[in-house]
Amino acid sequence: MPIKSRIRTVPHWPKKGIMFRDITTLLKDPVGFKLCIDDFLKRYEKKEIDVVVGIDSRGFILGGALAYLLGKGFVPVRKKGKLPAATEREEYALEYGTDVIEIHKDAIEPGQKVLIVDDLLATGGTAAAAAKLVKKLRGEIVELAFIVDLPDLGGKKKLEAAGYSVYAQTFFEGE
Repeated sequence: MPIKSRIRTVPHWPKKGIMFRDITTLLKDPVGFKLCIDDFLKRYEKKEIDVVVGIDSRGFILGGALAYLLGKGFVPVRKKGKLPAATEREEYALEYGTDVIEIHKDAIEPGQKVLIVDDLLATGGTAAAAAKLVKKLRGEIVELAFIVDLPDLGGKKKLEAAGYSVYAQTFFEGE
C-alpha cells in the first residue's frame, strides 16, 4: 500500500470547502511511517547535506527522523516567540493576514548544505519563508522536501520559479 493511501482526507476542515490532508494516519502506521522516511533516506543519503531543517511542527517529526538516519544535525524553524536565543525572522502571507517564523541566528554556518523538510506543500508561503531564513544565514539549499504536494494551490511552481528544487512523495490534485 503506497504512502498516499495512508493519508486521511478530512472534508470541510478547518473550514467548509477545505479537503484537509491529515498525515497523522500515515505517521501512526509503522509501515507507512517507515515507507515515508525510507523514501526520503534513499533520495538524500548520497546527496551532500550538512543539516536538515524542519518546519514547525510536523516537519520536526520528519526532519528529526531523517537527520538521525543521515547522521546530520537538525534545526527547527519555529513559530514566532518559541526559540530562546537570538533569532532571524521572516514574515509571510496567509490567506487572511500574515505570520512569522524564526530560526536561531547561529543554527546554520555560512556555506552549509541544507535540506528543508515539511509535511505538506500548499501555497508555498511557509516553505518560501523558511528558505529565506536559511539564505539570511548564508546556507545553501539543496532541496525542499514534502510528503504531500497540493499542485492546485501553486506552491511547487512558486518555489521552483524562485530557483529551488522541490520534491514531494505524493500529491492530491483537485480531489
